[in-house]
Amino acid sequence: MKFSRKIAPEIKTSPTFLTKKRLKEDEINFEKLRSYRLDRVRKELEKNNLEACILFDPVNVRYALDTVNMSVYNMHNLTRYCFVPVNGPTILYEYFNCEILSKHLNLIDEIRPAITWDYFSNGDQANTQLKKWINEIKDLSNKYFKTKKVAIDVLNGPAVSELNKQGIEVVDAKLILEQARVIKSPEELKCMKAAIEVAEIGVAKMREELKPGMTEDELWSILHKTNIEHGGEWIECRILSSGERTNPWMQESSNKVMQTGEIVAFDTDMVGPYGYCADISRSYVVGHKFNDEQKKLYLMAVEQIDHNARLIKPGMTFKEFIEKSWLLPEEYYGNRYSCMVHGIGLCDEWPQIKYPTDGGEQGGSFEQNMTLTVESYIGKVGGKEGVKLEQQYLVGQNGLELMSHHPLEKI
Repeated sequence: MKFSRKIAPEIKTSPTFLTKKRLKEDEINFEKLRSYRLDRVRKELEKNNLEACILFDPVNVRYALDTVNMSVYNMHNLTRYCFVPVNGPTILYEYFNCEILSKHLNLIDEIRPAITWDYFSNGDQANTQLKKWINEIKDLSNKYFKTKKVAIDVLNGPAVSELNKQGIEVVDAKLILEQARVIKSPEELKCMKAAIEVAEIGVAKMREELKPGMTEDELWSILHKTNIEHGGEWIECRILSSGERTNPWMQESSNKVMQTGEIVAFDTDMVGPYGYCADISRSYVVGHKFNDEQKKLYLMAVEQIDHNARLIKPGMTFKEFIEKSWLLPEEYYGNRYSCMVHGIGLCDEWPQIKYPTDGGEQGGSFEQNMTLTVESYIGKVGGKEGVKLEQQYLVGQNGLELMSHHPLEKI
């Protein structure tokens, strides 16, 4: 359904500055990319008998409308959001004086100033602003979701309470968006391949520059620099550790000085160009000479990933995968990673498939054109060091197809 855009037409002029093409930029059909994603959101809303959603999470806003502005800032400030109805105009509620940033996006039918009610922005006027926002949502409800039921992904308690007082029921939009995002289009895969390529440029530089006397922070900064140089966006965390800090896992990079013979392990978690995530893990040894215990840990991690990756095929249930997954020896089990497999897209996505003792999702199944990572952390409880590996895959017609190609260590 077409609507009259309430956005001034973009004035196209020749730029007065030079630009450099980003990886795969000429290969990606951005109109197809955007249309596919918005259509997926609307179909999931219909599937769940919903007429509209309001999205605050910058990742979800990007997926629905491909608009970006201060993503990390807006993860902890409710100052930018969008409205997506099944039938009706998409509306971007933009941060103060930033309307120009999204005028070129033709799937956005209208841009309005965001109404915010957070204390930081409004102080003692926060409650007054909240009432204005509630009136805005009531107006949208009267026009586009007359069932008085709307999906919202992130919202604070006072706003939910006020909506309920107005007879508007709030349901969780996270489920809607996770299901929408799970199957990737050809254009999305091109974006993801670009992000992985950038990450692997950075990872190769990290391996090359790794030397004794370097701090963990200095090594980690190479990935950040590479990502920004290639038009990437942010890194979800900074998990890199060396030596005894690799066991237990999940310690972030520090000013620790790395020494010859120590394992150094990291997880990229890198949101690269076009907003897609490259999530791979590698483990090296400072000086690149593994001792016997380090070789044992590394080969176990390779075995776990290879075993679990070979299992996955379209139609396989998560329950069956868990039952057939690689058995982590008891002396390592207490240090197990949080999951064996998880989805990947604009960030870590559904599903997250955990170890048998940890519960989690078991009701679904793998589908063609899902993208996943397969994880392994091997570190004995009370042991000296640990190894972290992770590969990124596409679920192809006959099984997993490797998307991450930076080589594993030859030991």
